[in-house]
Amino acid sequence: MNRRLLLATGCLALLAVTSGCLGIGTGPVSADRLDSDPAEPYEWETNRTAHVTIQENTQFRTVMETNSSTIELYRRDGFGGTNPLSVQSVRYRYPNGTVITGSEIQNRSGEVRQTRDETVVALPDGAPPSGGALAFTSGGTPKRFTLPTYVEGTYEVVLPPDRRLDFPIFGQVSPRGYEAAPDENGQVHVVWDEPVTADTISIRFYLQRDLYIFAGIVALVGVVGGGGLFYYRRQIDRLRQQRLEMGIDVEIDDDDEGPPPGMR
Repeated sequence: MNRRLLLATGCLALLAVTSGCLGIGTGPVSADRLDSDPAEPYEWETNRTAHVTIQENTQFRTVMETNSSTIELYRRDGFGGTNPLSVQSVRYRYPNGTVITGSEIQNRSGEVRQTRDETVVALPDGAPPSGGALAFTSGGTPKRFTLPTYVEGTYEVVLPPDRRLDFPIFGQVSPRGYEAAPDENGQVHVVWDEPVTADTISIRFYLQRDLYIFAGIVALVGVVGGGGLFYYRRQIDRLRQQRLEMGIDVEIDDDDEGPPPGMR
């Protein structure tokens, strides 16, 4: 009976944790994370609704115009639900150009709070629903950037140095209607000049050296395959020659009239 009771208690505890009933991982985001310095200054002076810079460490910095007093940041989990987007180095810029940190947002009656499904950013007192801009840093995955379109409007994504999109197998962009071009430093900018209506932006990119590695692998496979085919053909020819020498393989001419009379 005690074992069954312990098992039932353990199951209930597991359900509580997985359903978020215990509140683990939820609540206000710590000031250390909110006020940490971004890797590079945010691109406040952008003419896009949302500007994203992907860093070489797979993190990304983004600046987006606000069009409501509350913004929900999340990632889709592939099962129809969402997970909160982990954010750091949070900043808010008022329409007059004043920039405050994430903890100052909280101190001015705003909030940056993580729930089971999303990270909620409520703008501070005195911030208009539109006209300001929110900036933050978050993490991604190597050679692939995917993010929901939190705000409606135009988008720009800057790839890390030496990354490319040109080769179809390794480079893909969704949705369509974009333009991609390098800047004076060689970094590729992917730009949607028209408002993005898709739910998610997704970019798969590659390092320039990946093409050389791929070409080397293809060449190696070709050499190995060609060598194997040549060896196989040589073995067949050798076996045929041996059969001929042993009299096993005897070819009959097409004009042969068959065996002698009496043996038909």
